[in-house]
Amino acid sequence: MHALALRYKGKDIPFLLVQIAGRQMAQKRIPTWYRNRELLYPVHLSLEQASSEMTARYKASLIRRQGKLFADLTGGMGVDFSFLAPHFQRALYADRDETLCRLAMHNFAKLGLTHAEVHQLESELILSQLPYADLIYLDPARRDKEGRKVIRIEDCSPDLSQLTVQLREKAEQVMIKYSPMLDISLAVKTLGRVSELHVVSVENECKELLFLLSKDAGTPLIHAVNLKKEGGSEQLHFSPAEEKNEAAYCVAPDRYLYEPNSSILKAGAFNVTAHRFSLHKLHKHTHLYTSSRLVKNFPGRTFQVEEWFLPDRKQIRQFVKTFPQTNITVRNYPHTVSEIRNRWRLQEGGDHYLFATTLADGQKVWIRCRKL
Repeated sequence: MHALALRYKGKDIPFLLVQIAGRQMAQKRIPTWYRNRELLYPVHLSLEQASSEMTARYKASLIRRQGKLFADLTGGMGVDFSFLAPHFQRALYADRDETLCRLAMHNFAKLGLTHAEVHQLESELILSQLPYADLIYLDPARRDKEGRKVIRIEDCSPDLSQLTVQLREKAEQVMIKYSPMLDISLAVKTLGRVSELHVVSVENECKELLFLLSKDAGTPLIHAVNLKKEGGSEQLHFSPAEEKNEAAYCVAPDRYLYEPNSSILKAGAFNVTAHRFSLHKLHKHTHLYTSSRLVKNFPGRTFQVEEWFLPDRKQIRQFVKTFPQTNITVRNYPHTVSEIRNRWRLQEGGDHYLFATTLADGQKVWIRCRKL
C-alpha cells in the first residue's frame, strides 16, 4: 500500500487506500462484489459490520414472501441489501450517512439494481413514512458515539426496543441482525413477537444472530446453522420446549466423542443435541457427548476415543512423554488451554486431540482422541 501511495503522489491517496482495503476484504468475503471492478468501498468501520456474501445469501433464503416492497432501514455498506433487493419489485435503502448513501447509489447501479431507491434518512423517520412492506430489514450499529463496541439492544442505533411495535405494524416480515455476543434470551424478551431465531456461523465461527418478527409469533423456533464454504450447511432446528427435556448422562466416555458446532453451542441446544442423535452428555455443564456407535453427519466435530484418565501427576507425565504435541480443548475444566500447555510444556498441533473436561460424577478427566 505504501508503494502504491508513492506511485499516486498528489492524488487522493486516502481514498485509494480505502478502496484497496475494501477490495482485499471483498475478495474473501464478497466474491460477487470483488469480481465487479467498478464498485466502490466505504471506510473500515462500515466494512467491519458488513455481512459476508454467504450470510447475505442465507438471509435471502429466509424471505417468506417475495413481493412488492422491501426496505433496508440501516443500509450501511449495502451488502445485505444487494442480495435481498432482487426478490422484490421495489427496494428502499436508507442510511443517515451521506457518504454511504452516495456509494450505495453508485454501487447499486453497477450491480444492475435499477429498482433500488436510496434515501439519506434516520431509520425512525423513514419508518414513520413507509407504506406497508413485505420485508423490513435492520442491522443496528453496534458502536456508541465514542466508537466503543456495544452489545445491548438498547445501546445499539437505532434502539429497536422502542420500535418493535411499529415495525410489526409496518411489515409482513421483519428481519433483524445482531452480534453473536448478544444474550439470546434477553433479546427475545426485549424484541417481543420473535417467530424465528437463526444463529449463523461460517466454518464454525459464529457470525450473527437473525431475529424474525411477525404479528402472530408465539414461542420462537430456533435454527442453529453452520454454513460451509464449499457449499451446504449443518443445521439443527428446535423449540425452547424441546431443550427443557433433560439429557441422559454417561458414567464414562464411550467409544466416540462429539463436539457440537459453535451455532449449536450459542443457541443453547445442549439437551436437544443429545436427544436428536441418541447421545449421552458427559456432564450438565460439559457440552460434549459420547456414544458406543458412530453417529454420521453429526453437526460438529467427531472423534474416536483412544483413552481417558484422571490427570494425576504420574498419568500426565506419561502422556506428555508419549504425546508432546497435541491439540487441546477445555470444556468445564478448572484450567485454561494456555495454563495446561505452559505447565506441562505441551506443544500445539499434530494429529492427537486432548479434551480436558468433567464427567457427570464431578471427576476431572483427560480424554485422548483421534479426529474422524
